[in-house]
Amino acid sequence: MEQSRRDLLKTITALTGGLMVPFAGQSQSMAQDQLPLINGEPVDLSGIINLFDFEKMAEGKMTKMAYEYVASGAADEFTVRWNRQALDTLKLNPNVLNDVSTLDTSVTLFGHKLPYPILVAPTAFHKIMHPEGELATARGASKAEAIYVVSSFTTTPLEEIKKVASEPLWFQLYVRDDKEFTKNLVQKAESIGCRALCITVDTPVGGARNRQARVNFKLPEGVNAPYANGEMIQKMPLTWKEMEWLISFAKVPVLLKGILHPDDAEKAIQIGASGIIVSNHSGRNLDTVPATIEVLPRIVERVNKRIPILMDGGIRRGTDVLKAIALGANAVLVGKPICFGLASGGAEGVTKTLEILRAEFEMAMALTGRSTIASIDKSLIWK
Repeated sequence: MEQSRRDLLKTITALTGGLMVPFAGQSQSMAQDQLPLINGEPVDLSGIINLFDFEKMAEGKMTKMAYEYVASGAADEFTVRWNRQALDTLKLNPNVLNDVSTLDTSVTLFGHKLPYPILVAPTAFHKIMHPEGELATARGASKAEAIYVVSSFTTTPLEEIKKVASEPLWFQLYVRDDKEFTKNLVQKAESIGCRALCITVDTPVGGARNRQARVNFKLPEGVNAPYANGEMIQKMPLTWKEMEWLISFAKVPVLLKGILHPDDAEKAIQIGASGIIVSNHSGRNLDTVPATIEVLPRIVERVNKRIPILMDGGIRRGTDVLKAIALGANAVLVGKPICFGLASGGAEGVTKTLEILRAEFEMAMALTGRSTIASIDKSLIWK
């Protein structure tokens, strides 16, 4: 989507509560009757400047069990930390005096044009974060013009989510022992208009989620996941054969989520996958695997533009998005920040999370001398 520098500055000023251009006596808060409500209480998001602010606010609003579920990783959480550290360590190599008066951040994935390369990642159990759950997430993502990838562990039926979403939905799922259940779920997602399927392939068993275990995580009474189909225990082998089976009848593009090895990326292409999501499950499954931004260049080299590559893991800043695009990703997905935005302010919190990240990305493009997605390449990374 093209955006002029003037429009960008207006957006950034609005998102930061006017802090870039402070006027004497300017109010930093919305009128009380305009504030989002959580459990009937107004929530003022005007003090939220970045995505880290949302996590701080969310921790104070969520139950300890819900916060630990979202914030935690596996075992000693090295990979959780590495996801951030690796992005922080990468340095940018800007050019100056390029014309960045108009920015075009649009990308096209599977025939659909996105105004900017940021999607809402699939995350589970949104009703433990906000009473409206996935409905609020869908409204917030739609207002921000973002694709929402709905988790198969949604606490809201797909049909209800579809009713409130004005932007495309994708659907994430696990291939389960019950193939009939899996096939029916794929066909349900297709029938309500989901544009793509993201198959999680990195979870033959669950990870050592110690923090989750310490709070004895379970869904609160009255909250259920209609497509969970019992405990997440895979009795039958989950192999490339099952992926081929699913791709054989799917009528929409199928992306494999959880690819970290170049050989697996090659296999995904050979069996007919339409895309790859470079993901370490946000450090929630196998600890001490590398950060996704470190893995990305190897996957990009092997895939060689044959299919789109998306990446998640640790994205918190617009510069993170820029670095991922520079290293070959077509787009990124954000998960935990969306959960924290949802917990903090419902649909409005989700929207503001995405708008902050989008504005920071546009700012980073302009400050590095890039006016289009096509102009972002690995030369942008300092060597």
